[in-house]
Amino acid sequence: MSPAPEPVVSELIELLSLERLEDDLFRGQSRDIGTKYVFGGQVLGQALSAAQATMDPASGRLSHSLHAYFLRAGDIDAPIVYNVDRTRDGGSFSVRRVTAIQHGKVIFFCAASFQADEPGAEHQATMPETPMPEDVPPTQVSPEALAKLPPKIQRWMSRSGPFEFRRVHPRDELNPARQPPFQQVWFRLGEPVGDAPELHRALLAYASDFHLLGTATFPHGISYYQPGVQMASLDHALWFHRPFRADEWLLYSIDSPSAQNSRGLAHGQIFDRTGRLVASTMQEGLIRVTPPTGK
Repeated sequence: MSPAPEPVVSELIELLSLERLEDDLFRGQSRDIGTKYVFGGQVLGQALSAAQATMDPASGRLSHSLHAYFLRAGDIDAPIVYNVDRTRDGGSFSVRRVTAIQHGKVIFFCAASFQADEPGAEHQATMPETPMPEDVPPTQVSPEALAKLPPKIQRWMSRSGPFEFRRVHPRDELNPARQPPFQQVWFRLGEPVGDAPELHRALLAYASDFHLLGTATFPHGISYYQPGVQMASLDHALWFHRPFRADEWLLYSIDSPSAQNSRGLAHGQIFDRTGRLVASTMQEGLIRVTPPTGK
């Protein structure tokens, strides 16, 4: 039996465990983790949880893809209602559309597709050569650097979250140097959890929003933590390829092929420590830089 999760992990699991209002209507709460608005990964994870809750367990179908759009910033202090449309249950695939509503307005919508295991042709990309997570120190910010940030950002960067992240090549987010748009980050949930694949998929959806869009800022020497830099997710796509556990080390290998018109595009591949490609991501987001005002 797995040990009881730490409070921060159990809080996340509770966050992803929605209240069922009707057969296809759910309500989720939000958690203030130091961001100005609701964290996009939270909405992704909750929307996928809502879609999964409408699937017949006997079908054996698990989510294999999720395509989402962020329309409005979410209010941390208000619940979010998720309305699921059972778009299709075919012979091999099921599709669910999920609309997230807050204060009477749609803030997010997505489509998720489900499929049971089916044998077929198989190949995958090779995991990049990188140190193992045990050889990479945890990502940390010095107290001196932290003290220079606004209180809300301090809370975001100093908190002990449910996931542990270890950047293979750390970056100074307060004074970032220009560098190619590539990075590798090891991550895992802080404590072991149950075996339900639906839970691990919702947890990965949550974690997949970390570090992704920020990679598009690397060539420009800017970061989300600097004054005058505005960043927000516009859309997010996630594909599940192979079984995995979110409470075991996973490598997030991220690159950004393009940035233009105040938007950046980022692509991610998620491998387990044995080199199996378990998931892929894509995200486009707003990256807007406001010049400093002067006299």
